[in-house]
Amino acid sequence: MTRRTPLMRVLMSIRARVAVSAALVLLVFVALTAAALDRAFRESALEARRERLLGQLYVLMAAAELNPSGQVVMPSALNEPRFGLPGSGLYANIADLNAHSEWQSNSTIGLDVPFERVLTPGEQRFSEMRDRLGRPYFVLGFGVKWQVGRKHIVLTFSVSEDEQAFLNQIQQYRHALWGWLGGMALLLIVTQFFVLRWGLQPLRRVVRELREVESGQRDHLAEDYPDELIGLTRNLNDMLGRERAQQQRYRDALGDLAHSLKTPLAVLRNAVADNDPAMDKTVTEQLGRMDQIVQYQLQRASTAGSSTLQPPIALRPDVDKIVSSLNKVYADKGVQIQVEVAASLQARIDQGDLYELVGNLLDNACKFSQGRVSLSMSTTPKRLTIQIEDDGPGVADADAIFARGGRADERAPGHGLGLALVKDIVTAYGGALDVSRSQSLGGACFTVILNSAAGH
Repeated sequence: MTRRTPLMRVLMSIRARVAVSAALVLLVFVALTAAALDRAFRESALEARRERLLGQLYVLMAAAELNPSGQVVMPSALNEPRFGLPGSGLYANIADLNAHSEWQSNSTIGLDVPFERVLTPGEQRFSEMRDRLGRPYFVLGFGVKWQVGRKHIVLTFSVSEDEQAFLNQIQQYRHALWGWLGGMALLLIVTQFFVLRWGLQPLRRVVRELREVESGQRDHLAEDYPDELIGLTRNLNDMLGRERAQQQRYRDALGDLAHSLKTPLAVLRNAVADNDPAMDKTVTEQLGRMDQIVQYQLQRASTAGSSTLQPPIALRPDVDKIVSSLNKVYADKGVQIQVEVAASLQARIDQGDLYELVGNLLDNACKFSQGRVSLSMSTTPKRLTIQIEDDGPGVADADAIFARGGRADERAPGHGLGLALVKDIVTAYGGALDVSRSQSLGGACFTVILNSAAGH
């Protein structure tokens, strides 16, 4: 047996597998969600910055005037106070067609702020620029053509905003986003733990009930399990039932064996005590009977019974072997055995049980037939049907022939144990055995139905 390491035990645990898988899926989901939300917020915030700068640009354009000589004239104070505060983070510039600055806001004093220099009339451009020190700015420019008398003057109005405020906003959002997502992930993990514990409760219950069965506190598992486990628990109950039935058959067989040997032993004791001249013959006969009884009881005790875990076997090869053996046994009688068993037919039946069942019934049919015997088999999804017919005299008392030692004809050889064993096998499979008159051959017709023995 391979020794499991702690890591192997964890990996083999269903709970650990589900928990790790769910955690990985949750991690990927949270990461993708965070990336999508971060991107959406950044694009939304960027668009909001552009719209706000456009509003500032319109304010700047509304306040600008040109004197008769074409020079830009701006009021001393604008509606946006940050334009007049040095280093406020919001800056404005008006440039002519030669990229020469006609006017700059007071907020640019002492700073090298980048602006759009030359744009064609009606052109609008929103971009990110950096100053000589590498500091980033959002810049929005708009080209305007101004008419003064007959002269046309092209100006570029430009507004710049320090990007640091935007970056701080994004950083704050990310902190809040990861805080919320982390909290939700933790809540989901805790919820998953309880859901997983609740979902695996039936499995823990199966383990607990199996231990109770092992300790003798109960004899079977409960029937109220979820659909996913009901098949497992039913099969386990079937196995437990078959095991108990097998043990009971062993106990009964041993008791029957002891009881059956009493009479032969008594006869032997009497024969020895009486110094009977025919003692040798009597002893031989009784020893033969004792051996037959022992063989029958051992065969009866070892009857396997049906098993849903047993793989199906092909029936035709074993049937052919049985028929071949009986053809040799009854060669002098000239019995013809007609077999109607498809080559593809399969059933969940122990091979030893098949030999005992079919062999004893065919042997009985050959023994009493006039020369014709037929064997047919068929299956449905839940049962195997075996039918054996002969052209003999038929059976007058079906109950008698299935009793231990019972025979249809006392003159026929044997001890009457074969058909009793057939009945035990049928009972072990939860099946049925019927004896009737054959419609085709006129003799006996034995019909055996074994439940849950059909192959797939």
